[in-house]
Amino acid sequence: MAIKIFIDQGHNPSGINAGAEGFGLREQDITYQVGIYLANILNADSRFVARTSRPIPTASLGYSNTSSLAERVRLANSWPANYFISIHCNANENPAINGTECYVYANYTQSYYLAERILPSIVGRLGTKNNGLRVNPSLYVLRRTNMPSVLVELAYISNYADSQKLSTRQYDFAYAIYQGLLNYFGFTR
Repeated sequence: MAIKIFIDQGHNPSGINAGAEGFGLREQDITYQVGIYLANILNADSRFVARTSRPIPTASLGYSNTSSLAERVRLANSWPANYFISIHCNANENPAINGTECYVYANYTQSYYLAERILPSIVGRLGTKNNGLRVNPSLYVLRRTNMPSVLVELAYISNYADSQKLSTRQYDFAYAIYQGLLNYFGFTR
């Protein structure tokens, strides 16, 4: 039976729960495309079946930040997915801050072990700085999902070098997450 992966492309295309911006890029556009690439890669592998929170670029979830997050969780829980991956781009007022990090609800859980595979896969493929695996139980999508969940901050949209990777290497980010999943499950390509 195929492993069900729910891919949450962080943020709405505009308005409520829109994402960060930097160097002419919008987080919601990058997360949308990386999520679509990841879903296509996973759905081409018979060991997986994937769904996305935003199947089309104009899809907008909820009527407030909270309801947007709640709808993403509802979609994953009601499927029900086996794993949840939320894709984001980070931002910081300091343009020198850069790199990739993953967030999980708690240490030494299946989410943690999955993030331990995804993070080095992205860093290795994209050459981003490894900012580590972080525990943050306050994040709604990690707290409310009924399955192991990882929030991936691909890179910093506010850092010029990272923004170039976010702009031109979206498929590589998706493929790196896929490789992380393969490593987690002990699958070969």
